[in-house]
Amino acid sequence: MTEKIAIIGAGLIGRAWAIVFARAGRQVALYDSDPLVLPVALETIGANLADLAESGLIADPAETIQRIELVKNLESALRGALYVQENGPENLAVKQALFRELDRLADPGAVLASSSSALRASLFTAELAGRARCLVAHPVNPPYLVPLVELSPASWTSRETVARTRALMAAVGQVPVELRREVPGFLLNRLQGALLGEAFRLVEQGYCSIEDIDKTVKDGLGLRWSFMGPFETIDLNAPGGVRDYVERYESIYQRLQPSMRERADWAGPVLKEIEAERRKRLPATQLQARQAWRDRRLMALAAHKRRAAKEII
Repeated sequence: MTEKIAIIGAGLIGRAWAIVFARAGRQVALYDSDPLVLPVALETIGANLADLAESGLIADPAETIQRIELVKNLESALRGALYVQENGPENLAVKQALFRELDRLADPGAVLASSSSALRASLFTAELAGRARCLVAHPVNPPYLVPLVELSPASWTSRETVARTRALMAAVGQVPVELRREVPGFLLNRLQGALLGEAFRLVEQGYCSIEDIDKTVKDGLGLRWSFMGPFETIDLNAPGGVRDYVERYESIYQRLQPSMRERADWAGPVLKEIEAERRKRLPATQLQARQAWRDRRLMALAAHKRRAAKEII
């Protein structure tokens, strides 16, 4: 029997998760507390699958969408599911109430995972009888194009739960990373926050335009970062590897640190400057079209990385 996955919440992230699991051959039960959302979600999923097929990232959209069942009852969605991916609002009280229901209704052996991007699992699972089977599995939007998934267990989450979730994510084509202990923001948002903090500061203090910041990343750092992380980058950027890099360049970064400690006020006057420059380059009426362009570029990059993984050893 094909493994059943329950997706709770049919918004942007829930729909994307449904694609991830269905294209990997899993049966998906898609539930939302608002039943009117479900047919709209399925229509959007169909359009996304067609785009993936056009980019060569999926073979049969029709077969894939047949694996997704719209379910109007939470108990029915959970029945028989071995893994549950929750995608409710980023609100602690809502998460606590929803996980109480999931823990009460889901099969005893089911893993209960949250897509939360900010709330740690310990904040909404502490009082649950089945808290050992709960964790955060935070995706990057959209997860069917950006495969990273951050697994953040609470201190009471069982090792079996983490191992099962990690194995499932790898099996459906995602790239799981695991936090050894909880930290606010997990990994991605802490790293992203550090870069954004410096970007805001450089603009606020008048060093450069926002366009030149974007170029520095997309045409500089980002080219390497699309297939290597920061540690592999520095390991390959000195003849003797990472230790050689640190011996050569650590003093430069030490001298930089004092000027990087003052945090820019993102919502202060600099925001007006950044927004004006962005709206000059991209009017608000064109945001949706540009988002679609971004997704097509991500599809092309995903297809390239898939080919390169086979061709460049």
